[in-house]
Amino acid sequence: MLKKASLFIVLFVLSVQVFAQKKDDILGKWLNPSGEGQIEIYKRGDKFFGKLAWIKEPNDANGKPKTDEKNPTESLRNRPVLGLEILKNFIFDDGKWIDGTIYDPKSGKTYSCKLTLKEANQLSVRGFIGVSLIGRTEVFKRVK
Repeated sequence: MLKKASLFIVLFVLSVQVFAQKKDDILGKWLNPSGEGQIEIYKRGDKFFGKLAWIKEPNDANGKPKTDEKNPTESLRNRPVLGLEILKNFIFDDGKWIDGTIYDPKSGKTYSCKLTLKEANQLSVRGFIGVSLIGRTEVFKRVK
């Protein structure tokens, strides 16, 4: 009986390690739920960031690149939306990427954010104000 219990414990520990997230598992390109944009997540030092790597409509009606016109900082309103860093300063902690921010160029607002891998190809992005209970979650899909 003791051998069976020991074997069960060893198998359980090994299975937990197989499903545990590694901090670099988040790296790569992710498609937002509406299919309008892709975010490329990358690492600088020990922190994680994400930029708009592709958007469905990169130009305005006049054929000029769309700019960050809703930015609360007037001097930043002329920068292109394509290539804009919208995820900033995430740290990996206990299987989640936390303590970062997400910027919404459509509204010009920045929110606290946490990221969680639901599966290898699904990223849960939770933007919130103050506490995580007050916010919105979207699920992004990995781009192959």
